[in-house]
Amino acid sequence: MNRKLILFGALLLGAAASAGAQPRAQAGGQQRPELFEALIHCRALAEDAARLRCFDAAASALEQAAARRDVVVVDRAQVRETRRRLFGLALPRLPIFGSGDGVREEEEEVSSLEGVISSAEQNDLGQWYIRLREGGLWVQTDHNLLALQPRAGQSVVINRGVMGAYMMRVARQPGIRVRRQN
Repeated sequence: MNRKLILFGALLLGAAASAGAQPRAQAGGQQRPELFEALIHCRALAEDAARLRCFDAAASALEQAAARRDVVVVDRAQVRETRRRLFGLALPRLPIFGSGDGVREEEEEVSSLEGVISSAEQNDLGQWYIRLREGGLWVQTDHNLLALQPRAGQSVVINRGVMGAYMMRVARQPGIRVRRQN
């Protein structure tokens, strides 16, 4: 009996090591690494010693893959913060930022950003280049005038508009159309 358990553990570890972090399709179109699936599979083992060996082998393989950066684990709060930091940039839709637990993606999508100006400059055409403390350079794309010039320390609110447009309100003034440059 022990020989079978040792053989099973060796096969599982070998399968996990050879699989690396290759994704496997599951219900809902989500992809989970085989290393994670191997860890979940251990729960199905009835015998305590076999289950423990399985968990140890799978956890070790997962830890090694994480150390090599083959597998990266992020929580929902990290995903939200990354979405907020990338607000306004035209990026491809990545599965890592999608919902996987029944929460509608529109509910998770960032639709506005509040920030503080770190610097503001105007070009020869009168358009503003506004850099936020939180990161990101926003460039005015229309020719609307601001009654008060933007300056460091003022608050801004940027809202997602229609068809990929963004509107920035500086210190509660009427909005100007902007796009994120970086």
